Amino acid sequence: MPSYRYTAYDASGKLRKGVIDAPSSTRAGELLADQSLVAVEIVEGAAASIKKGKVFTLAYHSLFCKGLASYLNRGIPLAEALRFLSRHSSDKRIAATCLHLHESVQAGKRLSVALEETGLFRDDLVRIVDSGERTSAMTGVLEQVARQYAIEDKQHRKIRSALTYPVAMSVIGVGVVVFLLTYVVPKLTELFTEMGQQLPLPTRILLAITGFIREWGIVLLIVVAIFILLLRRSKRKFSLPVFRRVRESITLSLVMSHLSTLLSAGIPLVQALNMASSMDSNPARWLDAARLVKEGFRFDRALEKQGSFSEEVIYILRIGEMGGDLPGAVKQVAEMNWEEALESMERISTLVQPAMVLFLGFSVGFVVLAILLPIFELSSLAG
Repeated sequence: MPSYRYTAYDASGKLRKGVIDAPSSTRAGELLADQSLVAVEIVEGAAASIKKGKVFTLAYHSLFCKGLASYLNRGIPLAEALRFLSRHSSDKRIAATCLHLHESVQAGKRLSVALEETGLFRDDLVRIVDSGERTSAMTGVLEQVARQYAIEDKQHRKIRSALTYPVAMSVIGVGVVVFLLTYVVPKLTELFTEMGQQLPLPTRILLAITGFIREWGIVLLIVVAIFILLLRRSKRKFSLPVFRRVRESITLSLVMSHLSTLLSAGIPLVQALNMASSMDSNPARWLDAARLVKEGFRFDRALEKQGSFSEEVIYILRIGEMGGDLPGAVKQVAEMNWEEALESMERISTLVQPAMVLFLGFSVGFVVLAILLPIFELSSLAG
């Protein structure tokens, strides 16, 4: 049944827009009249306009996946589920995006393709949905990734909360330091020059740093801005080693969990590896493992030859495969890596605040020392 986008006035005179399913535009107008709506425009197959911008937040990613999985669990078709999501959103940008997804799916597009076209969803969600579409495990995958996004969002909030105090202190500290460097230090420098005295070493170091920033600060900012722009365009993520380990644990957990679901559904290992590989930003290692399994290697031996997996993961899979319970072993690896990722994120969020406070304390302490030392020396000279 075709869909029609309409513009209509309700009983209170308020202009409303939406989508209605009907066999014809005439029937669509009759259905709107039954709802006490006076149609001023009815258009078939018009695509919903969406505004490009920042990718949706982790919180909405979690809500979207959870809501969509809930509708699918009730037996509601995918296109209708997306339409319901658009109606239940108070955010106009989100509602328009869900409506666009509804119309794209209604027109025959795959959901993963429609998600990618909007540019408003994370790449990993697109890959996960693509993998779920190739199997009968879409609902389970969406529920799993919804939990992941919720936990990841919680950790991000915790880290931001831990950084609030240090950031506030740094802003205040920078303001005080700028005032001292602008008004106090120049006068001290002139006074020492007139008296023929040399400034203390910490003060000279501070002045040298300040002079360097004044001379090269704009150039450094431009270089940093260009680097960030190139990094965003290349879609590469730069992170500290500890964050890379967390991301690797989360990725391994997602792939293994999906792989366990596919194997439990009776899908052969080689085919399951090809499907689950789309959930990893580096699918080549899983495709390589699938090739080795196809050549006759056991799964654990294939991962061992591939060379990017830990001995612990390989050992658990070896025990499971030899015991005839490979899906259970794969699920165990998924749970183990997920717990490891959560513990790592907890440690990071716990250590961020004291580390920032120590760094700021050291920096401000050095600046204060560099400014107070000339004052103390002047006092001793005056005495």
